[in-house]
Amino acid sequence: MTADTTTAAQAPAPAPGGLTHRQIMTIVTALLLGTFLAALDQTVVTTAIRSIGDDLHGLSAQAWVTTAFLITSTVTTPLYGKLSDIYGRKPLFMIAISVFIVGSVLCGIASDMYVLAGFRAFQGLGAGGLFSLAMSIMADIVSPQQRPKYMAYFMGTFATSSVAGPLIGGFLSGRDSLLGLAGWRWIFWINVPIGLAALVAVNRVLRGGRSRGDSRIDWWGTVAIIAAVVPLLLVAEQGRDWGWGSPLSIACYVIGVLGLAWFIVAEQRMGDDALIPLRLFRARAFSVGSALSVVLGIAMFGGLATIPLYLQIVKGASPTEAGLLMLPLMTGIMTASMISGRLIARTGHYRPYPIIGAAAMIAAFLLLSRIGADTPLWQTSLMMALYGLGLGQSMQTLVVALQNCVAPRDIGVATASATFFRQIGGTLGTAVFLSILFGAAPAQIADAYQDAQGSSAFTAAAAAHPDQLRQVTSSGSLDDSAFLQEIDKALAHPFMVGFSNSMDLVFLVAAAVIAVGLVLAVVLPEVPLRTVSGLEAARAEAGRAAAATAATAVAEAGSASAAEATGDAAGRTAVPGSDPTPTPAPAPAPAEKTLVGGTSLGGAARPSREAGGTEEPAGVREPAESEGASGAAEAGDVAPRGAQAGSAS
Repeated sequence: MTADTTTAAQAPAPAPGGLTHRQIMTIVTALLLGTFLAALDQTVVTTAIRSIGDDLHGLSAQAWVTTAFLITSTVTTPLYGKLSDIYGRKPLFMIAISVFIVGSVLCGIASDMYVLAGFRAFQGLGAGGLFSLAMSIMADIVSPQQRPKYMAYFMGTFATSSVAGPLIGGFLSGRDSLLGLAGWRWIFWINVPIGLAALVAVNRVLRGGRSRGDSRIDWWGTVAIIAAVVPLLLVAEQGRDWGWGSPLSIACYVIGVLGLAWFIVAEQRMGDDALIPLRLFRARAFSVGSALSVVLGIAMFGGLATIPLYLQIVKGASPTEAGLLMLPLMTGIMTASMISGRLIARTGHYRPYPIIGAAAMIAAFLLLSRIGADTPLWQTSLMMALYGLGLGQSMQTLVVALQNCVAPRDIGVATASATFFRQIGGTLGTAVFLSILFGAAPAQIADAYQDAQGSSAFTAAAAAHPDQLRQVTSSGSLDDSAFLQEIDKALAHPFMVGFSNSMDLVFLVAAAVIAVGLVLAVVLPEVPLRTVSGLEAARAEAGRAAAATAATAVAEAGSASAAEATGDAAGRTAVPGSDPTPTPAPAPAPAEKTLVGGTSLGGAARPSREAGGTEEPAGVREPAESEGASGAAEAGDVAPRGAQAGSAS
């Protein structure tokens, strides 16, 4: 026994995924750095975008900065998932981090808003792989049953970034100069040290896996999904300005539908090598789970886009203060994800949690539809906490469900699909909810001012400040609400009442959407959770396929020997004096002597990947210790460098 093996034997008992808790946490720490990088960037930029637009004299173009990043990060997500299944997680994850770092540096030196939009598009090329690849690596090292309790750390990362982002963004964007440069430029440059730390950590704790050379890259599917998604994302982001029925919007609808049809045809032609193989949708758990991902995306991003507007416009909070006021929602997400994760690990059942989560979100949206301008913040905080409790039980559970219902070789595709569909839903939800809000707000605000005419406080303020009344009633734009903090409170109050009333319809629509999600959660089938990690399942399946291949080869050899013996017997019968008794064929070697992993006792060569697949997601026996290191190197790329004997590669 080698020294490394002796050390491994003295280590703590492995976790259900085949690694110790300490080894898993080492990998998780590296992954958290990568996901924190993307999560922090979005919240920081959202907080500072108005200051950036003012400094670059292009406030009207700020929407393109957001849209460019959204488009590239969304369309590259499924591509990262598929490529990671072919070439391994580590190289793709490091490429994603590197592209994101370079994009951050370029954004920091942008000279105008359109240049910044281009650099944000480049940055999005890296962001598309950060979250989905981190979740795929988790699937490789931890079994589905134990995975939710580790994924709670990722929910905590998002909660932390949601609070820290507005603080950092508000601080940096509020400074005219920092080290001789505009403060907002450091918003992008703070990604550089975080990204470099993530690169070093990932390179140290992850192993490089072997590529699967039997797969083709689905270039036609990639082009088709770009043609389908980009026009729809464009119209979702710009539709309010263009007009939903304008010729430009209609052109986007048509191109998107044609692109979707092209994508379906391309995926059918590519079969198993498709970007998102259509065979996955034949599984009810995957198809229902994908639809539920869209609905959750609508609820999550739509709610996160509208609640801060209430806090800022109605309650007068700054972007930084609004981020802090969202803390109850983030606490609810963290609490629910941690509790549900541990319960799933203990019981092995995940189906109840999306149902409970959807019900909690419906209740939260119905309660939020009753808030007004004078609702105390503590009540709003409780409603946000309930909303977070619903999200926390649903998000991570759904990712695990989709990963568990596919074969190990499709884990990257399944994870990327969950992220992709959630982002599509989020874009749709944000566009629809904001359109409803800003479409209803002018009429609601006008009604509120009409109702306020009988108030003595309003009448006195209007008589004292007629210029302020004209300013607040004559402005037909909601792009700038800063004047509300400068005018008399009695004159500003009807505006806040009208705006909060316009949010009622938004939250009622959100509740109706989540009601559809509740139905989907009820019909979501529960596939028994595997008790082994993705790497172990792939390794053992490869071993079973290799054993079956060896047994087939032996049987074919035996049949050939029998046929040859029969031919010799017939020849001897035709020759005078020959022995008519046929020579018995040699007995085939027993197939059960073939070791798991493809190495037979007779020294048969390990089969190629074409000979054995890694497709079945069933729980399988862990392979023999003698082949653990080689099996891990071939099946994946996420074992810690010190976790395996002879790990130098």
